[in-house]
Amino acid sequence: MTQTIVFDPLVPLALLIAAAVVVFAGLALALWRGLAGAWLRGLGGVVVIAALAGPNLQREERGNLNDIVVIVSDESASQKLAERAEISSTATDRLEQTLMERDGTDVVRVTVPDGQGDAGTQLLTALNDTLAELPQSRIAGAFLVSDGRLHDLERAPDMPAPLHLLMSGKSSDWDRRLSVTNAPAFAILGEPVTLTLKIEDMGAAPAGTGFAPLEISIDGGPPQRFEVPVDADIELPLTLPHGGRNVIQFTVPSADGELTDRNNTALIQMNGVRDRLRVLLVSGEPHPGGRTWRNLLKSDSSVDLVHFTILRPPEKQDGVPTSELSLIAFPTRELFLEKIEDFDLIIFDRYKRRGILPTIYLDNVVRYVQEGGAVLVAAGPDFASADSIYRSPLAEIMPAAPTARVIEQGFRPTISDLGNRHPVTAGLPDTQNWGRWMRQIEVEPSAGDVIMTGVDDKPLLILNRVGEGRVSLIASDHAWLWNRGFEGGGPQLELLRRLAHWMMGEPELEEDALLAEATGQNMRIARRTLKETAAPVVVTSPDGSTTELSLSETAPGRFETQFTGAEIGLYRLNDGTHETVIGLGPAAPREFEKTIATAELLQPLIDDTRGGVARLEDGIPTIRTVREGRPAAGRGWLGITPRGAYETLNVRQTPLLPAWLVLLLASGLILAAWLREGRR
Repeated sequence: MTQTIVFDPLVPLALLIAAAVVVFAGLALALWRGLAGAWLRGLGGVVVIAALAGPNLQREERGNLNDIVVIVSDESASQKLAERAEISSTATDRLEQTLMERDGTDVVRVTVPDGQGDAGTQLLTALNDTLAELPQSRIAGAFLVSDGRLHDLERAPDMPAPLHLLMSGKSSDWDRRLSVTNAPAFAILGEPVTLTLKIEDMGAAPAGTGFAPLEISIDGGPPQRFEVPVDADIELPLTLPHGGRNVIQFTVPSADGELTDRNNTALIQMNGVRDRLRVLLVSGEPHPGGRTWRNLLKSDSSVDLVHFTILRPPEKQDGVPTSELSLIAFPTRELFLEKIEDFDLIIFDRYKRRGILPTIYLDNVVRYVQEGGAVLVAAGPDFASADSIYRSPLAEIMPAAPTARVIEQGFRPTISDLGNRHPVTAGLPDTQNWGRWMRQIEVEPSAGDVIMTGVDDKPLLILNRVGEGRVSLIASDHAWLWNRGFEGGGPQLELLRRLAHWMMGEPELEEDALLAEATGQNMRIARRTLKETAAPVVVTSPDGSTTELSLSETAPGRFETQFTGAEIGLYRLNDGTHETVIGLGPAAPREFEKTIATAELLQPLIDDTRGGVARLEDGIPTIRTVREGRPAAGRGWLGITPRGAYETLNVRQTPLLPAWLVLLLASGLILAAWLREGRR
């Protein structure tokens, strides 16, 4: 029980002050005039003023509240290395038991797992959130059981009591880490990109040669091994082997005694893109569609176009001397023999044999396709004639043969059943509103896939693979009508873009492929096929375990499923026909960037609260009580600060000057003053 004097004035404070001024003024006047009873009159006034102030004796019955100590246990991935998890768990249990055995102490225990989305260890966030839910006046201390590796220093709380770190890990720990500090998301095919790698030995690393082995694997292939220096930046020039996603894995073999090999691998996923599409357009003769092809290709800034148009064939005799012609001789030998490999796509637009391109040149085009090149033929009446390029070495790679019939009638191009499943034509917009074409060359397919049809469902667009290359045949020279907006036009630009990308082998336009897209630890697996069904996919995890997944059709020719990987690393996908690889998780998880236990990060915060750091390998420190403001750590001990918090159970107030006592004292003093002054 505690007793205090409190005041509850019976009149407003201003009136009370005014009354006090009047009393003391009267007392001063009485003293000045020399009245014998002045001091008695003053005491009487003081009694009245004191009574008006309402003094009370307040008695409080209080109940003591327990102090609260917070224990934050780090259970992130770095705490699972070596014996840290077991040592930390044992220390946390013993610390909690010791604190609970102390009189007047409550313990709040919090565990901190890995942060979401590679956020790392959110130790101070957990402490901050816990303190926000507790009364600050009862916090006697906080203990962090951790390796000291955290990633949220900006969330440090304003501690009302000492903060301590019980640090796991051993002073003899060491670890080797591989990091990639410079890895762009995209790289241009054919041009080297420089990656920056570094192998670091951290902690009490043993003396070595200063070199370590480095293995490099692309798309899960056999690794290449190199000896590289340790603790030095390594500039690695790399040229991507193909377009689309390239998965590059760098691995440093585990060394004896190192803390973990989880940071010995770095997985980089880079997209290979083409800088520019180099196109050779060969026009057999001027026609409305020729300019359309040229304009479409020139409008795309990513296309480098070389246009070869035959304006004056050798057999033309118009009497004009060659010396007076303002035509430039085209370097056909250079283009078709020496530099043909520089082109990504060759387009023959209504070209026919006229002796401009000798047979040896066309033989070289066939070889170019078989070794990975691409040829697009836009056929006109010339394709059905005796001078057709089909009647040349190019017949070896043509997907269809002309019947010599030219159909001169309007028709609306239609996507075939197979075309609805092929990524080149699947989902093209407004198929019902396409404008008509007015001419089609009748052909008989001999290979490839017919994805568009024309008159009486006759083949209009045929795609085929030849060796390592690809060939497309458009059996009409009236695609330009779409570009002119005839009867509403059609998606000529989109169709040409898709066709060019398919011929370049871009992964998103492959009609027979196994694809995967990663988002964090989740992957979406997609199978593109022209068949009606898709085989199950077997997923091999980094630890070697396998999972078989069935796919469901989400669109014509596309089957998908979802998979969540349990660990970070390289996953292999195989459906019996195709195999691909994909990496899940970050290239360098934050939890394993630095694994050696340290108090350096938390030391400023601990010093501000007069707390301390204790290594668990030296044993669990004893707990002492220290006064607020005093150092709370010493050799072998850590301290908590009792807060003396309480709750009020009952309050009673008793007036110090009851009315009868005020009346008695005031009247007695006034009477005494009158009698004393009366005697004089």
